[in-house]
Amino acid sequence: MGSRERILSRIRRAQGRGGDAPPESERDLVQQYLASHPRGPLREFGPDVVACFRERAAASASTIDAVASERDAPAAVARFLEAHGIPGRGCIWPALSALDWVGAGLSLDARAARDEDMVGVTGVYCAIAETGTLCVLSAPDSPASASLVPETHVAIVPEGRIVGCMEDAWDLMRAELGQLPRAVNYISGPSRTADIEQTVVVGAHGPARVHIVIVG
Repeated sequence: MGSRERILSRIRRAQGRGGDAPPESERDLVQQYLASHPRGPLREFGPDVVACFRERAAASASTIDAVASERDAPAAVARFLEAHGIPGRGCIWPALSALDWVGAGLSLDARAARDEDMVGVTGVYCAIAETGTLCVLSAPDSPASASLVPETHVAIVPEGRIVGCMEDAWDLMRAELGQLPRAVNYISGPSRTADIEQTVVVGAHGPARVHIVIVG
């Protein structure tokens, strides 16, 4: 038994649940709880969660563009960067490396972010209409640093991955993944803080700019 198992065993004994419950039975109990636990009131979104997502993302100070297909995304990213005078250099998720970034005039390396990267282009696991939030999961082909380190974060969001609320996002993860990754990041607009004298500072702990390209 490893140190992790010994610690969990002590916790189970302290809770009066026995010390050596196998992980499978623990997961079964969690699934039973989730299935029986009633949800609180949820907002009604109507038929157009995409429009709601656009509205709430804009309210969180994200900027938004839309394209017809994923192959149009590199050109849309290039237009945004040029319009804001941002050099088209940085990193992208390896999961997006098949798109024609070079043809759009961009120099984006498929890797995790480095300190010098000004731009990080990512996809999303899903997006949440209620709050205009991006949900990003860490994995070898979707490194979390690409959405956290560069000053400008550009996210490619397929319309079909926009869900109503955060409860829907967790349901989707449980249904599709079975086991959560090491990190789940929720991003609602640029990084900001008002810790000092209640003065809002943008980009204090992450990107100062979040641009979303919605793919129809």
